[in-house]
Amino acid sequence: MKAGVLLSGSGVMDGSEIHESVLTLLHLDKKGLDIICMAPNYNQARVVNHSSNEIIKTDTRNMLVESARIARGEIKDISDVDSEDIDMLLLPGGFGAAVNLCSFAEEGPSCSVNPEVEKLIVEMIDKNKPIGALCIAPALVARIFGKRKIKVKLTIGNNPDTADAINKMGAEHIDCPVNQAVIDREARVVTAPAYMLAKSIKDVEESVKAMIDGIFELL
Repeated sequence: MKAGVLLSGSGVMDGSEIHESVLTLLHLDKKGLDIICMAPNYNQARVVNHSSNEIIKTDTRNMLVESARIARGEIKDISDVDSEDIDMLLLPGGFGAAVNLCSFAEEGPSCSVNPEVEKLIVEMIDKNKPIGALCIAPALVARIFGKRKIKVKLTIGNNPDTADAINKMGAEHIDCPVNQAVIDREARVVTAPAYMLAKSIKDVEESVKAMIDGIFELL
């Protein structure tokens, strides 16, 4: 079986959250899956100095190039990945999911989604293949399901403002502790809070494991 892992850069403030990404790769590898890492070949919406959290307005970085750091160079342009190539799709969190893969951070419930990301996720939905998402990434999933008038149950933990935005997109937010996952068996979506609630990397590991175990329940 093959698992697709969709990345959005390298770093929590402007790309994929590295702990969530690496732990996702670890747990997929422990399950014996082949892994296809992918990212859109677009510039990031912003570049952040992670030591100061300041936006660097004079710098630009490419999502695919930066994501290759996490994937150790083994990465594909998402435009070259078809839903037939993978049996499941996993989305680690990090702010890149909300600013690069979609515009949720700026536009909330009316956000737009990167067209290549939306295309692949819609194909996964149509083929009834499972999707997993961590941290803030479920907001992106909610937007795509909502546009297709499919009600999906998911979680970002328990933040009331973000949960309200997710509900406005047509999804149903479920409060969830960090060491558990919300499994929507009908929509075939599994989500877990990770760093939306985690206090340490140990908490993130439990969150990731709950998501991956939930995906295998669906399979």
